Amino acid sequence: MSNQTPSSSNPETTTTMLHIIFTESSLLLSKKDYQDWRVIQEEFEDYKASLGPWPEAEVSAYLDDEYPSIVPNAQIQVSKFLKSDALEVEVQFSK
Repeated sequence: MSNQTPSSSNPETTTTMLHIIFTESSLLLSKKDYQDWRVIQEEFEDYKASLGPWPEAEVSAYLDDEYPSIVPNAQIQVSKFLKSDALEVEVQFSK
């Protein structure tokens, strides 16, 4: 039996890791494969902090725990984002 990681050619076995990015003006999710937080800071002028990369379930749990005013809930927003072609999305909150 091989210890190789799953092939990225099979989307059923590939896990997309996400970054949570905090800026002065928004809370974002990103699919980009950043090497470290400094790269994220260079990309976002109003960067404050970031978390990740984390798998979908961990991102959803964190957002639901820390931001109960998320509407739709974090799992729905994260799942929809992962199915999209977008590389970044702003997290939506109730108004």
